[in-house]
Amino acid sequence: MSTTKVLHVIARMNVGGTARYVSDLVRHIPDSALATGYVQGNEIEDPVTNELPFVRVHHMGRKISPANDIKAWLELRKIIRDLKPEIVHTHTFKAGLLGRLISGNHKRIHTFHGHLFEDQTFSSFEKFVITHAERSLAKRTDVLISVGERVGVELRTAGIGKHKKWVSIPPGVTPLPKIDKKKARESLGLEPDALLIGWMARVTGVKNPYLLVEVAKQMPDAKFVMAGGGDLLEDTKRIAPSNVQILGWTDASLFWSAVDIALSTSDNEGMPIALIEAQMAGVPVVATDVGSVSEVILNYSTGIIVARDSTNLTEALKLLTSDSSKISEMHSAADKWALSQFSLNSFIQKHLNLYRSAFPGNLTDI
Repeated sequence: MSTTKVLHVIARMNVGGTARYVSDLVRHIPDSALATGYVQGNEIEDPVTNELPFVRVHHMGRKISPANDIKAWLELRKIIRDLKPEIVHTHTFKAGLLGRLISGNHKRIHTFHGHLFEDQTFSSFEKFVITHAERSLAKRTDVLISVGERVGVELRTAGIGKHKKWVSIPPGVTPLPKIDKKKARESLGLEPDALLIGWMARVTGVKNPYLLVEVAKQMPDAKFVMAGGGDLLEDTKRIAPSNVQILGWTDASLFWSAVDIALSTSDNEGMPIALIEAQMAGVPVVATDVGSVSEVILNYSTGIIVARDSTNLTEALKLLTSDSSKISEMHSAADKWALSQFSLNSFIQKHLNLYRSAFPGNLTDI
């Protein structure tokens, strides 16, 4: 730990794309470490955390809690003073708030993995406060990173860091193991011969599982499979029609090997890793046009991107489910596209180049 050059800070490492994004940076860039808090509520901590050099910030979590947040800031300040990193690289709002308010000789980088402008879990007042806080915090940041170009444009349009150095670095993704479809379905308890539409995400407001329920009701003859957990899981189970099978937390390699079409109903996204993994498995995607989703999917080539409502999603799914040749074409195109655009090596190299170019004289041996 005494040689830490880059300290990554994130509020919690819950199962999902952001945790994998951060873990790849910590694992593949020398002299890196992680400071993280705890997951809260129905979330599950990603097991990858246990494979990383990390320090626990005991009072840090996603929820706003002034008393705990002050204690977390004091903990994090001590960690930074003990490790003496040359760069503190924060991820997501809470960690970015606490980490960038700590003074020192280190440089500050912050990555936006999305934004909250369409996130219905925050009130209008909370969004107003957070947006103004981000504008102020950007002034204390040396480099701002967005996971997608469109996300960065939307943040700058909101006045966040519009005069600062911005870069866009899409995630690097390692392809999941491909499993025989019949075996994958048998393992998950799915119908062996049906055409399956798969949804995998946190079952929470921003992912809008209720929109999937609306679509499933409009397509009673189609079969839907949901994977994931979260605060809306039980309510989703309660209202889901009979053509929706809900699995809970599920191995992603099994899931994407088992389904024929991926569905994303999110209200807000950065650059969703789950949809990249789906395409790497050759699964075409139907998704709402939010965040940088349009940079993940080649519209009408590897999937279909539509406006955020049930009618558009239903029409896109009906187009695919009625045309097996189109699914086959997209299957072939999806993995080639995703593998060419989201390599782990490129992801790591872009961060290394950024660290070196942004801070000449430092990190020469990283």
